[in-house]
Amino acid sequence: MRQPPTLGEFLAFNRKSSAELRTWIEMQDPTLIERLEKEADTRGETIAHFLRIATADFMAEADEEAWASLVSALRDGADPGAVCVARVMDFRVRLEQPRQRS
Repeated sequence: MRQPPTLGEFLAFNRKSSAELRTWIEMQDPTLIERLEKEADTRGETIAHFLRIATADFMAEADEEAWASLVSALRDGADPGAVCVARVMDFRVRLEQPRQRS
């Protein structure tokens, strides 16, 4: 039985082609690939390009709370790679939303 990908393997996935990423994510979580494709298509990007930007955004912009949440999700999740994809995707989507005025 193959172990779920590590965080390092996830980061390496970002260097792979969209076809390789799609195949891997479909095996891990079919609903995740649907969400990812929708977000990438909305921006006119491949899923690999979308994830590269999302990962860079997370690395550059995530605060302590976002990192703590990611680490907790990695610890508690069944598949660390899929957890990372979902978290960085959601982070990018939130980051790109217009800020609401109080």
